[in-house]
Amino acid sequence: MIVFDASTLILIAKIDLLEVSLRGIGMEAAIPQAVEAECCGARKSYDSLTIRKALDDSRIKIIPAKDRKLVAKLRDDFSLGKGECEAIAVALREKASLVGIDDREGINACKLIGIPFTTAIAILVRSYEKRLLGQSEALAMLTALAKHAWYRTSFLDDARRRLEEPL
Repeated sequence: MIVFDASTLILIAKIDLLEVSLRGIGMEAAIPQAVEAECCGARKSYDSLTIRKALDDSRIKIIPAKDRKLVAKLRDDFSLGKGECEAIAVALREKASLVGIDDREGINACKLIGIPFTTAIAILVRSYEKRLLGQSEALAMLTALAKHAWYRTSFLDDARRRLEEPL
């Protein structure tokens, strides 16, 4: 199972990678309730509607973060938002294989706790490497991702180099 935080889910939806990644990920996808609220709450944007459709079609399931003490501890220890705390708490409880998270503090928390994680940029590169995307499509998505995300130039350059390599 992969548990998504709002940042990663929104980014892959914005660049039209959500459907491809859900088809090619090879595991169940889930989010906690706080992430659903962050992604689909008040906004009626393209990304929120795309995420809502995946939820309505049961391609992403909602799992409540039941351990409120753990959520509070994660918030206190790592200064995380509610969505990040709940995503990590759900991942721990469900023994998830992966957490999709693009928040720097959330990534640091995953590293310290020992939870494997991925980012939107890594999902894009992996989708290309698995031949779920063509090269020009993947490069266009990387350009779009660079407009929406706060990745270091070195991360974007590395991803571009990997996407430009023939498979």
